[in-house]
Amino acid sequence: MPRFLDVHSMKGLDEDSLKEIQNAPTDEFGVLHLNILYNPEVDRCFCLIEAPSVEAVQKYHKKVGLKCDWITEVKTTA
Repeated sequence: MPRFLDVHSMKGLDEDSLKEIQNAPTDEFGVLHLNILYNPEVDRCFCLIEAPSVEAVQKYHKKVGLKCDWITEVKTTA
C-alpha cells in the first residue's frame, strides 16, 4: 500500500484528538494513519498515512474539514 506524507494546520486539534486519529481503524477511503508529528507553536501537523491513492488522502481531509498544504507519496525504511 502506498504511503503519503501531508502537512496542514492543526485547526484546533489537541494531543488527545491526534491520539484518537492515530489509533483509528482504516476509514472508508482506505486511509490509515501510521504516525502523526505536530507542533502546536507553529500550528503544523504532519501525517504519515497509508492509503490507496493521493485522492483518498484528499477525500479524507476534506471529510474532516482540513486542507492540506501539500501531500506527497513517500518511501520509508521501516
